[in-house]
Amino acid sequence: MDRVSNDGVRSTIASRLKALRSSRILGIDFFSGKAADAVVRMRRGGLLVVPAAPALASLPFDSEYREALLEADMAITDSSFMVLLWNLLEGEPIRRLSGLQYFCELIRDEEFRQTGAVLYVMASAESAHRNRAWLQRRGIIVPPELVYVAPQYENGVADRTLLKQITALRPKHVVITIGGGVQERLGLYIKRSLDYMPSIHCIGAAIAFRSGDQVYIPEVADRLALGWLFRCLWRPKDYVPRYWAARRLAWLLLRYRRELPPLEADLLSRATKSPAFPV
Repeated sequence: MDRVSNDGVRSTIASRLKALRSSRILGIDFFSGKAADAVVRMRRGGLLVVPAAPALASLPFDSEYREALLEADMAITDSSFMVLLWNLLEGEPIRRLSGLQYFCELIRDEEFRQTGAVLYVMASAESAHRNRAWLQRRGIIVPPELVYVAPQYENGVADRTLLKQITALRPKHVVITIGGGVQERLGLYIKRSLDYMPSIHCIGAAIAFRSGDQVYIPEVADRLALGWLFRCLWRPKDYVPRYWAARRLAWLLLRYRRELPPLEADLLSRATKSPAFPV
């Protein structure tokens, strides 16, 4: 009886480890599992990032962004373009976990739903109003003091005002809903600057897809990886150029696979040191 019980425990542990396994892509360890498992992992605190294809394509020339991804405690496979290319190139396929799937699971978590547990960093006062109203309709009350409207970060993301607010309130969770490429750097800044470790969720537009702050993306469209199409149809001038620029990611995956691409500055430095470039 004991042996059967122990076998069952080992089987459960093995299944859990498999669910929490990660895949290294372009030097970043991407979580490869279910949304519920990611939420459980993030209860311990740390930085979660949801890299989109256009941002991933900037890895060779955006040192601060790549540093944020490398120091994140969890990166999830939100980019359908990356997942599709990876599964074509590699024999071990990965599953996609979108930021929307993760957020929908997160707001079901009882700890997360407690009043006062979460501080939200919003992109604008209008976004804050819509997002708070949507959360309230789902039974999640967000007091005004637990909402921070982020400024336009131009020269770095150092924000002492935000740090003071987090330090004073000490929420268990910090949810950042501003643009990709900036929110990851802000998340890393928060992680490095606090004297405790909340769960920092860089979910970007996930909440906006539900609150009406951006175009609504149905669950079936998200599962079919068509969110990008909805955004392009909604605001073509903004999103078509952005997703077109993501085509560079295909070359990066083909060239580097699991390795971190070198920085463009490193490549230029090496070239200038070669005999073909006199000093």
